Amino acid sequence: MLVQANGLAIAIEDSGPGAVREPVLLIMGLGMQLTAWPRGFVDALVEAGHRVIRMDNRDIGLSQRFQDAGTPNLLVEGMRRQFGLPVRAPYTLSDMAADAAGVLDALGVRRAHVVGASLGGMIAQRLALQAPERVLSLASMMSSSGARHLPGPRARVLQVMLSRPRDRSEAAVLDYYLRLFRAIGSPAFPTPEAQLRDTIVASLRRGGFYPAGGTRQVAAMAADVTRARELPRITAPTLVLHGEDDPLVPVACGADTAQRIPDARLVTIRGMGHDLPPGVVERLLPPLLAHLRLGSRG
Repeated sequence: MLVQANGLAIAIEDSGPGAVREPVLLIMGLGMQLTAWPRGFVDALVEAGHRVIRMDNRDIGLSQRFQDAGTPNLLVEGMRRQFGLPVRAPYTLSDMAADAAGVLDALGVRRAHVVGASLGGMIAQRLALQAPERVLSLASMMSSSGARHLPGPRARVLQVMLSRPRDRSEAAVLDYYLRLFRAIGSPAFPTPEAQLRDTIVASLRRGGFYPAGGTRQVAAMAADVTRARELPRITAPTLVLHGEDDPLVPVACGADTAQRIPDARLVTIRGMGHDLPPGVVERLLPPLLAHLRLGSRG
């Protein structure tokens, strides 16, 4: 369903409207829809007694798009960042965090555990900084502090990310995403080809192929240059989860995040890349559920 959040139409899925259960807000990553949270992951949180709220970030899925804002030139903006100049982005991660707070407002939720994956982890960090009273606990998964010295994606991943589908047909876009998800996937927990195809097709048929939104989200991420030095101000109990074999956001990025947030706990998973296949979910859930219980007592 759509809710009005921060003045925008934001698509959400809510596992328990009106339920007297502790809420968990899930924020997905770059260009990914709320459906990218695996069903087994969501069900496990519900079974543990939580109300699970998922959202499409602005500019992706069924949430409001920003076509009139234009599409940034990422090569130019990347050079501006490299030389210490401001990155020109149509909106910021702080705006996206305000969207998340607006979702809680729309649902009448005062405080929630906040779990973010990849770009969603960065948005979750921003939410914990700008609205600490809304965050029961923070979990930052396969994400980063954004510090300038941290390593970036492997060359093979960059090569695939910078390539484009041969056209905008479903078959061509499916082929592109298959190559991308294979490149960033967990080497110890590969997703079966048929399952990966079904997941991609379902996502395309729900929210379409909309690379301009992802480009604007990248610009927002690149423009967020102060977050690393602000992270020590986070007061929410924090868990950092990261794959030891992440080829997109290397594990050093998660370690740096945990080091900057007071009393944060870092849990790394051998063989995990930058995705959430069943084998990874099985290993993520025990530390995450324990963390949520700890945050509930805080």
